[in-house]
Amino acid sequence: MPGDDPRHINWQAYARTGNYSMKLYREEVRPSVDVILDISESMKLSEKKWQRSLELFYFAIHAALKASASLSVSVIKGSEHLHFQNDMIHGSSWIDKIDDLPSTPAAASPDLSQVPLRAQSMRIFVSDLLFLDSPESTLIALSRGRGRAILMVPFLSDEEKPQWDGNYDFVEVEAGSHHSHRIEAHLLKRYRSAYQRHFDLWKTLAQKHGLLMARIPSEPDFQTALQYEALSAKVVEF
Repeated sequence: MPGDDPRHINWQAYARTGNYSMKLYREEVRPSVDVILDISESMKLSEKKWQRSLELFYFAIHAALKASASLSVSVIKGSEHLHFQNDMIHGSSWIDKIDDLPSTPAAASPDLSQVPLRAQSMRIFVSDLLFLDSPESTLIALSRGRGRAILMVPFLSDEEKPQWDGNYDFVEVEAGSHHSHRIEAHLLKRYRSAYQRHFDLWKTLAQKHGLLMARIPSEPDFQTALQYEALSAKVVEF
């Protein structure tokens, strides 16, 4: 056809058939997927939440491997992170290593600028997003290098809609400090409103940055939990 590069004419085929044909070249593109697991103490608030977090972590890994993607796996806790070889994550030895990471300040945001995210990769971040800092720094870090990102957010119903009433001794899970409070109806209402505003802000800013986000409950079975928000948010497809 006019405009074709004559250097790519298949002369051997022309010699056999007398018809011109072109050699076509297609670059094989292998997707890159970076999976990051937040291992701050709030992720281990209960066995159910930690179990759901690990399920999401391995679900992302399995999906990447099934797509024949180039996989990179990291865990992060505040300013500290560990990067694992793919063969290590198929066992449990990596879990022993994360216990050696130092404690972080209460509600400290993970410093994703330290994680080796690859240019134009798909980033899957598993975190409860319970940070005091603005979501902007986390979302900008996930978007750097023209990357795309998915946020999978495990949560407990006791976090979202606690039924507190009376005197409680609260434990700050990151620092281990204790705080005694009397919870009455007006204070409980303020907590629930603040919790709702927190995640509304995350969703609004994630959309602004073109990132997908879904909150995933820890109590139901895994498939049911994905139908809570992940399907409608197009984080997963069945």
